[in-house]
Order: sequence, then structure tokens, then C-alpha cells
Amino acid sequence: MERTLVLIKPDAVQRGLVGTITDRLERRGLRIVGMKMVHVDTDLAGRHYAVHKGKPFYDGLIRFITSSPLVAMVLEGTNAVEVARATMGVTNPLKAAPGTIRSDYALETGRNLTHGSDSVENARAEVAMWFTEKELVSYSRDTDRWVFE
Repeated sequence: MERTLVLIKPDAVQRGLVGTITDRLERRGLRIVGMKMVHVDTDLAGRHYAVHKGKPFYDGLIRFITSSPLVAMVLEGTNAVEVARATMGVTNPLKAAPGTIRSDYALETGRNLTHGSDSVENARAEVAMWFTEKELVSYSRDTDRWVFE
């Protein structure tokens, strides 16, 4: 079973969209195995966005992600990385497919509500960055046989 990290970013928390976003991901069939509200410090923000260090928008990313609490979660399922990203839509909400979270609820790239790991390898690293093994709970649901082959 594949795992991925999803962050429901400060803009979504402030707009009261945590339940809506979580619902959309769960309805796809993904299982929540870890979830917590976090007020991100600059150290974690810097590690999370390290790939963007030195880019013109880096400082703005750090200010934004540390500006208000967010909800971090680990989702599990078949092709979890790809499924979560497809459900969220592409980074730019104006180019996101209709029916995706970003198309339905966001207008600007800098306020696009969510982050999702972009590869299985990055998902492993991001999950380990945001959660300890003790914070993750593997379990099966009675409905899993109707979701996973």
C-alpha cells in the first residue's frame, strides 16, 4: 500500500475547508493513517521547501506556511501519490481540471489550499519529515474490499 503526504495549508484552514478537502480525499478511497494540526516553525518549513531555496518566491513560501496552523496528513491506498494529486488538481488553480479541489475552491497559485507529495520517493521523505512512525496507524476498513482489488 502506497503512502503520501498531504498538507491542508493555512489558507484552507482559515477558510474552513479542512473537512471538505479531507472528505474529497477519503471519498476517493484513500485511508487516513496519520493526521495532525501543526503550527509550522521556520525550521520545518525550510526543510520542507528546501528544493526552492534561492528562488525568488522562497521567502514568501516560508512566511505563508508559518503564518497560521495547517493540517498534515498521511494517506494510504493504491497509487496514493497519483490519486491525491489528481484529486487536488495541478498547482495553478486556473489550469486545474474542473471538479478538482483547486479548481473548485482556489483562484491563485500562492493560495492553492493543499500540498501533495509529487513522487513515491518524495512521499517517503516528506512523511518521515512530518510524522514519526508512532503517529501513523495502519488499519483496514470493512469497505476496503470494495475499494482495493
